[in-house]
Amino acid sequence: MPHTDNKPTLEQIQAAIDQAASDPHAAPTPPRPEPPSRHEPRTIDGTRAMERLREALAARGLNLPGGPIDDDPTPDQPGHPEYHRRQRAKVALDRWETATPKRYRQATVTDPDVTAWADRVIADPETAGALLLFGDVGTGKTHQAYGALRRIAEAGLAHFQLIATTAADMHGDLRVHPGDPNHDIEQQLRRYCRVPLLFLDDVDVFKESETTEQNMFRLFNERYNHERPMIMTSNLLVRDPNGGRDLASVLGERLTSRLAQIATVVPISGQDLRREYR
Repeated sequence: MPHTDNKPTLEQIQAAIDQAASDPHAAPTPPRPEPPSRHEPRTIDGTRAMERLREALAARGLNLPGGPIDDDPTPDQPGHPEYHRRQRAKVALDRWETATPKRYRQATVTDPDVTAWADRVIADPETAGALLLFGDVGTGKTHQAYGALRRIAEAGLAHFQLIATTAADMHGDLRVHPGDPNHDIEQQLRRYCRVPLLFLDDVDVFKESETTEQNMFRLFNERYNHERPMIMTSNLLVRDPNGGRDLASVLGERLTSRLAQIATVVPISGQDLRREYR
């Protein structure tokens, strides 16, 4: 039966092969490329192929942004140290804001000695020691403390966790709660001891007792031994030269000795800012 299409017959194909073999000037037949091994990786070329891949990922709920296409990402791209520092700083500032009372969420550190201490924490928390701010009521000690914590958060440290409270509230947390049988005092004390950064406002304001004295010593001693930084504020001098009530008499000589070794003591002076804001 005669062929009705344009496809060559087997005889025509064989004739073409024989002619090519007998013609020395004919171009050599290019070898067929070997199929890739199933174990070799294959590349996906073409924009449409990548679009189909993204559509398949999106259908599975994996709508992932594309990463950098070169070996040198910019500060706005994942892979660059500044990008990841900013991401850590964002998380740290959220934690700082959660721990900070609303009144102090605009706080910034302005005292140069407090700023220097915060920078030491950023450089190496284990060698920064403690910061003690003392001065009269209303001079801005708490404002400076929260400002220092904010500066540390903005640095984007690898690990940023803090507790900010008053000494009176901490001791209240370390008492037996009759209405809460699940309140574990030892667990709460460990939390204050082991948090990377602790701020105790009005460290001298609490009801003195054997229990509070013991808890305060355990707290200071644990943080002292493990070189964890903390901030404290007080209206009292560390030692009153006139023999009046001072921080040494409240905390005891053992704690005062440790503070003298590790604490940066910064006086905050000035008029009562709270009166000016009225």
